[in-house]
Amino acid sequence: MRGCPTAASAPIYSGREKMPGRPRFLADADLNPRIVSGLRRREPTADILDAYAGGTVGLPDPEVLRLAAVSDRILVSCDRNTMIRHFWDLIAVHSSPGMVIVRQRLSIGEAIEELHTLWAASEQEEWRGKVIYLPL
Repeated sequence: MRGCPTAASAPIYSGREKMPGRPRFLADADLNPRIVSGLRRREPTADILDAYAGGTVGLPDPEVLRLAAVSDRILVSCDRNTMIRHFWDLIAVHSSPGMVIVRQRLSIGEAIEELHTLWAASEQEEWRGKVIYLPL
C-alpha cells in the first residue's frame, strides 16, 4: 500500500541518539541525582541533564527556570514551595517548555518509572507552559 510505513522505512535508533519529539529534561539541584541516573539506566535514549551538566547548581529559582526555557528543556524539580510561583511569573512574560514536580513521597524507583512513562508516552510540545505533578 502506498503511504504506509514499513519496517524498512522506520527510523532505527541505536540507543545513542535522542528520540525526536520526546521530552527533554533538565534536573534542578534539589532533585535526587539517583533519579536522573536511574532514568538514564532505564532508558538510555531519554534526554535528561543532571544539575551539574545542566548548570542549575547554585542558581536561584528564576535563573534555573530561565535556563530551562532557553535550553528548551522541561525542568524537573522537587521544590513545589517556591519554584511553582517563579514558574508562573516566568510564563507571564516568556515561553517555557514546562515543569515536572516530583512529589517527595515518591520512592526513587517510582519517580524513575513516572518520568519514564511521561517520556515514553508524550512529546515535548504537550507540556509547554504546564506544570506536571508526579505521580501522574
